[in-house]
Amino acid sequence: MSDPAPTFLVRHQFLIYRLFSLAGLVPVGAFLVVHLLTNASVLAGPGVFQSRVDMIHALGPLLVPIEVLFIFLPMLFHAAVGFLIIANGLSNVGSYPYVGNVRYTLQRATGMIAFVFIIGHVIHLHWLGSAFGGGRFDPHEASSSAAVAIQPPLATALYAIGVLCAVFHFANGLWTMGITWGLWTSPAAMRRANAISVAFGVLLAAAGLGALGGLQGLRGEKLEAARAIEANMERERTSRELLLRGAQKHSAAPLPAAAMAGSKPGE
Repeated sequence: MSDPAPTFLVRHQFLIYRLFSLAGLVPVGAFLVVHLLTNASVLAGPGVFQSRVDMIHALGPLLVPIEVLFIFLPMLFHAAVGFLIIANGLSNVGSYPYVGNVRYTLQRATGMIAFVFIIGHVIHLHWLGSAFGGGRFDPHEASSSAAVAIQPPLATALYAIGVLCAVFHFANGLWTMGITWGLWTSPAAMRRANAISVAFGVLLAAAGLGALGGLQGLRGEKLEAARAIEANMERERTSRELLLRGAQKHSAAPLPAAAMAGSKPGE
């Protein structure tokens, strides 16, 4: 009796695993870095954080397709392949020739926790979660709306766990990605890469936890002051948009008939 034909996953394992690894770096990992650093700007004040959020939302109608194509879809692909690896759908032994079982297990566990956290985070704060009673983040009131949303101690604790798991999964994944792509193959090179990954993870975790601490500090008078800053920035933003629309209308308006009649040919 002949052996069954290999599945699609087995036949294309090399390509699928490298796409999985690449997606974890760009765009998923790159987005994580930008997202946490943007959130950490709240430590410089509500006005600074609001200006960063305004820069992102200045993309206007392009923001949604960018989120879908360059964040959500790659993230879903990375998660789907990751769960297949965890379920032994794809072999991954060759990628960890020197890693201990604890680190191997933590990479998978933090990936699963981070995936659940991201779903909860999107429902809780992103506008997509509005249909489920979430969508608590208001881009025009960035600091105050985020601060109110995570004020409950349980919410802060869950966010801290989610951020730490996401950062560990990414930082440790940088090390394993280098093995997958053959960037470091000797034990000495792996140790150097490991030290860089650890330092990077610590700094990124500090940014993520710092953002949580900064938002937790917005209570009482500080929260009201943040709302006042946001309201003032919203008024300024609306004024600029009205002026811009007025200038565009004026430039697009046809010349008056008298001006056209008074002009000479060739002028």
